[in-house]
Amino acid sequence: MVVSSVEKIAIAGAAQMRKDLPVFAVGDTLKMKIKVKEADKVRIHPFEGTVIKKAGHGMSASFTVRKISFGEGVERTFPLNSPVIEQIEIVSKGIIKRAKLYYLRDRLGKKARVKVDQQA
Repeated sequence: MVVSSVEKIAIAGAAQMRKDLPVFAVGDTLKMKIKVKEADKVRIHPFEGTVIKKAGHGMSASFTVRKISFGEGVERTFPLNSPVIEQIEIVSKGIIKRAKLYYLRDRLGKKARVKVDQQA
């Protein structure tokens, strides 16, 4: 049986995919635990924010989380299958009608909120 190089890459990628992460969408608020390397040790750093973008699929999937820290907006982009992500917990589901929430970058305070789905 001959296996093409594209199929070999797909098989190798499927073995690397993470299956322990929850399914989330743009607009959801996530509470994450991130591994941060400092000198010779690794510590767990909490990061909580709103998902403003999801891109790609399969092994190349990524997402961007935005939070406000000390009055300053902070965005971090993570590969979905990254070993840096220790845990993801969904705090709330957002009700949105867009694929990307870039408009949140220009808003402050209560205007930067996303409506929350009370049923979830």
